[in-house]
Amino acid sequence: MTDLSMNSQRPITSEACGEAVAAARAAATASGVEVREIHEIAELAAIGVLFEKIWRSAPGTRPVTTELLRALSAAGNYVAGAFSGGDLLGACVGFFENPGKGSLHSHIAGVAQAGAGRGIGYALKMHQRGWALTQDVSTIKWTFDPLVRRNAYFNLGKLGALPVQYLRDFYGPMKDGINGSGDTDRLMASWDLAGTAVRAAAFGEPIRTDTKTLLDRGAAVALSVDADGGPAAGSADAPVVVVAIPADIEGLRGTDPGKAAAWRAALRETLGGLMSSGGRVTGFDRAGYYVISKEEQ
Repeated sequence: MTDLSMNSQRPITSEACGEAVAAARAAATASGVEVREIHEIAELAAIGVLFEKIWRSAPGTRPVTTELLRALSAAGNYVAGAFSGGDLLGACVGFFENPGKGSLHSHIAGVAQAGAGRGIGYALKMHQRGWALTQDVSTIKWTFDPLVRRNAYFNLGKLGALPVQYLRDFYGPMKDGINGSGDTDRLMASWDLAGTAVRAAAFGEPIRTDTKTLLDRGAAVALSVDADGGPAAGSADAPVVVVAIPADIEGLRGTDPGKAAAWRAALRETLGGLMSSGGRVTGFDRAGYYVISKEEQ
């Protein structure tokens, strides 16, 4: 099991910093936004409102408060927003991990519906990457729901991050419009900011994973989608294993909570079990499959 307190810090060159900042500017330009740090109370308050709308939070359960954002910003942590014509369309918040600035934990990021499909989330992460490297930080970590297909592809494919640990019911109950009322299992992703794959991804070369080719080479299917859209357990008896997730778990939570819960349990057993026994997630196919290597066990 990965020790999350460890950080494989590597020397960060001025060339790497400059390259990252350039990639961040290019991503912001492509999405038609300005991404910058936020310090003023009014804009910090706007982040809280934005996240409340995105997560459709229950009254009194806003994901982050203005006071907390103010404290994080004042302490030198990462609080940034994406603006278009004066409107806040996205934001990202992170704080330094122990010890010191060994790595950054990216706690929350979101984009308003009005900014969907423009690459604003990518622009925010590129800005965060450039900011972290200029702070002499080489690793950013964050959690995401392993059942949400678009997030899995974004994190592993578009950004080049990799999961390092499966976390069972990490946040406890989160009563909002995205997470529903079930357990909040998460994957901890680690982003090697100066790594070769991440640098390529920063300039528009996503990490491509082809499940069909892997299956043709003998990969096993440990979890698949059955005819009714539920989870179907399979075999993990191969050096390389693929694990499926549903196309729209958020929709399923609204239409069939029982089936959504079955997916949570099945993925926890298969993906969580493989990772806890030494399996390493090496990629995610946009078609809906995690790829796990057992060759280093």
